[in-house]
Amino acid sequence: MDQDREQGSALDPRYDAAGLVTAVVTDHRSGEVLMLAHMNAEALAATLESGEATFFSRSRGRLWKKGESSGNVMRVVEARIDCDQDAIWLRCEPAGPACHTGERSCFYRRIDRDGPTLVRTIEV
Repeated sequence: MDQDREQGSALDPRYDAAGLVTAVVTDHRSGEVLMLAHMNAEALAATLESGEATFFSRSRGRLWKKGESSGNVMRVVEARIDCDQDAIWLRCEPAGPACHTGERSCFYRRIDRDGPTLVRTIEV
């Protein structure tokens, strides 16, 4: 256990071998999970500085500010980090749908255990 990292007050993210941490984004009012993405050190710094969520796109290989093309930015109300500093939780106010499909959340389907099939959900 790294006691300084797990119980101290210094921000010291533990990035994986690719230089990333997982970021979970929720609606700050409802608590609904909106999306999951990844951040490198540059994305985390940009997010904390600007107050708008910025991620590292693994498919594009570059920084990606949420809403840069759609206008659906995520204004960060609060940023938290987990106990061993390898996951970020962003509580945000979304300016529109979080998902590129136009859905409010990227988690708009549940897995039906009888199928297994995907079932579209209206509410979480």
